[in-house]
Amino acid sequence: MPALEPKNNILNLVQITDSHLFADPAGTLLGLPTSDSLKSVVDLVVQEQQGVDLVLATGDIAQDGSAVSYRRFVELVDPIRAPLRWLPGNHDEARVQTAVATGKDWSQPVVDMAGWRLVLLNSAVHDAVHGYLEQDQLDLLEAALTTAAGRHVMISLHHHPVPVGSNWLDHIGLRNADEFFAIVDRYATVRCVLWGHIHQEVDRLRNGVRLLATPSTCIQFAPGSKNFSLDRRLPGYRWLRLHPDGRVDTAVSRLQWLDHEIDYSGTGY
Repeated sequence: MPALEPKNNILNLVQITDSHLFADPAGTLLGLPTSDSLKSVVDLVVQEQQGVDLVLATGDIAQDGSAVSYRRFVELVDPIRAPLRWLPGNHDEARVQTAVATGKDWSQPVVDMAGWRLVLLNSAVHDAVHGYLEQDQLDLLEAALTTAAGRHVMISLHHHPVPVGSNWLDHIGLRNADEFFAIVDRYATVRCVLWGHIHQEVDRLRNGVRLLATPSTCIQFAPGSKNFSLDRRLPGYRWLRLHPDGRVDTAVSRLQWLDHEIDYSGTGY
């Protein structure tokens, strides 16, 4: 398995998710230029985080699936000065994303860092919004957990594997979450499951495993909404500290202001 060398024995990770970039650098989502908002979030990361060991991008990197947008994402997160791993979301074109990563290790699904193993799963379904883990992804997860050799494990994917109390979002979550958790529940080494997709923060426990979702770097969805609805909280990211004993310290940090107006009357994106 590919390994990365951490800067110290506590791993410092940054999760960036749902940036929804366009080929056009001025492209907007409900009035918000997504390249600008991602740049602002990256600036915040640089201000707040030192010694980042890995940037983890959990899908919907692009809104239009263009190669240009993936290359721009890499350029925009470069100031963090850390290795990158990414996985696709429902708005991404996975083949294009993988092609842009040719010769790089950005798409590698299993990474060992010190006493941790990070597993990145592809839950995207072509031409669909909901998520589903195909058999090859379930097999990848099982194999990664079986061979973890006592390492603590963090699993990342794009779609939420548990209901979040928002009707419209819960219809487009992970459709085979039961199969996913049937594997996870067999391995006591799993400490954390991390995802994007829902453009809001979640932090809860399930059978002792930390379940985490993270705000988008652009628009935010209102928690608990029955239908599509935007939240007025601002873009952000998540930092994670993974300890040698399996503890996970984490929090979300958000921008304090935006230089652009969001169209809060939007009914979709």
